[in-house]
Amino acid sequence: MAGTSEKRDYKKLLKPLYHGSATKLATLEVPTLHYLMVGGQGAPGCETHQQAIEALFSVAYAIKFLVKRGELGIDYGVLPLEGLWWADEMADFVNGNRDNWRWTMMIMQPDLVDESLVEQAMAQVRAKKALPALPLVRYAPYSEGLCAQTLHVGPFAEEGPTVARLHAYIEQQGSQLRGKHHEIYLSDFRRTAPERLKTLIRQPMVPPQR
Repeated sequence: MAGTSEKRDYKKLLKPLYHGSATKLATLEVPTLHYLMVGGQGAPGCETHQQAIEALFSVAYAIKFLVKRGELGIDYGVLPLEGLWWADEMADFVNGNRDNWRWTMMIMQPDLVDESLVEQAMAQVRAKKALPALPLVRYAPYSEGLCAQTLHVGPFAEEGPTVARLHAYIEQQGSQLRGKHHEIYLSDFRRTAPERLKTLIRQPMVPPQR
């Protein structure tokens, strides 16, 4: 029928990357993916963190509508917000000195998105909104390879035992941690009660020696 769009659910098409169990730990190979990204420093929820999230979603939705209304005619749901977290001094990360935390907030982009679409979307957003973090948005590949992953249900502040269990699982595989702590926010934390939040916790690991 004329005027209709093909619908794609990338969370289902990439199910292992966007689904998990709170009772099981999984090992998975994460391919190179392309993301909109904004980097910064400070506690979760600080002003620059909120500005980064606003800019990312503004561009991600602009891309979505360009794809839907353009020659591709494909309608898809914007992927969840994700975050990489670390600190220059790991003691700051472990001890919760959150003002020293560094982060990259990001939203994965489907393989039908390219640099040209991103530039068009950013131009559209720039014309409509004065977003402080918009100049910081970049489009880039990110590779993780072998990772361990599990689901945390509950407040972000209570992730500690889940993270410890994931790290212990990696050690039990005869492996070691590498890369950055990775969180995938399956819930909209602006509208979800803290005890119902669902967050995938992902940690890259060194391939075990056979």
